[in-house]
This record gives sequence, C-alpha cells and structure tokens, in this order.
Amino acid sequence: MIVFLDFEASSLSKKSYPIEVAWVTESGEAFTSLLRPIRDWTDWSADAEQIHGLSRERLRDEGQPANEVAHLMVKALKGHDLYASAPSWDGKWLSVLLRAAGLPRHALRLRRSDDAFSEGIRRILGSQAAPGQVAQLVEEVIRDTEPAQPAHRALDDARLELHRWHKARERARMLAGSHTDDTVRDVR
Repeated sequence: MIVFLDFEASSLSKKSYPIEVAWVTESGEAFTSLLRPIRDWTDWSADAEQIHGLSRERLRDEGQPANEVAHLMVKALKGHDLYASAPSWDGKWLSVLLRAAGLPRHALRLRRSDDAFSEGIRRILGSQAAPGQVAQLVEEVIRDTEPAQPAHRALDDARLELHRWHKARERARMLAGSHTDDTVRDVR
C-alpha cells in the first residue's frame, strides 16, 4: 500500500526534532499526532513556530509520547511504500523519532513523493508514454496543486501529496483515453 507521510519540526537545524507526524494511505485513511519532546530534544526556533503555529506548551500538553508514536508507526507502516515530499528532511526526523524509541533508524524508509506520482503515471500509460512525458505530467500536477497558502501542518501536507498522486493518475488515464476503472491498466 502507498502511504504519504509528513513531519513538522522544531526547526531546520542539525539538532531539530519532530513535533508532529501524520500519514495518509492511498485509500484516505489518516493518522496524525503531536509529539511530546523528550528531555534531550531542546532545539527550538521561534521562526518555525510562527510557520507551523505549534508551541512548546501545546506539545507538552497535547503531544503523545514519542516512543509510543514511533512503535505505532513501525507497526502500522512496516512493509508499505512510504513517500514524503522532502524525504531528506522527513527522513531525518523519522530517524530521530525512531532512535529516541530505541528502534533502528532505518526501520522505515522514505522515498520521494514524485516517485509515487511517476510510477502511478507509468502504470497507466505503459509504453504509450512519450519520452519526458511522465516527468512533465508530474511537474504540471505539482504546479497546478500548489496551495496559495501552504498549511505547514503534517496532516494537511500528507493529504496534499495523496491528492497529487490521485491527480497524476487521473491525468494519465485521460491521456490514455480511458476513463475506466484503474484495475484495467493500473495493476499493482
């Protein structure tokens, strides 16, 4: 199953840590949680707080224990295809969260959302795809779905990636001249 995942973080510094995580499956099922910082997580950026709107106090009051969320993630997501719009950043925060829970930092691995979009298009177009057509479709979908005001919240961002995946496949079906069920062309 395809899953889109996103984190919000304390900052963009080397010592940053995850403060919110969300994922959404290809069927639309979603999970989101604020993360209560552990003692070693002290980095904080007021500029980042202005962007995501999450305060340290709110994380302390409403956040779930990081180790519990990490174990839940591994149980729920292991074996699925995980994608993120910025896997280098999201992968960093995923690794920080997993290590804080005593789990291997590579227990879960992320790939770029663009790869999911491209693979979805290729499954539908197959050999009909002209050179460069898949990359062009992906670029168009991302451009056409860029929000005027980004949410900077994990669940909203994960849902945006799912929306883009659906939109990419929809455009590929239109190009293929087929409005039939995915099972005809999009076989996993």
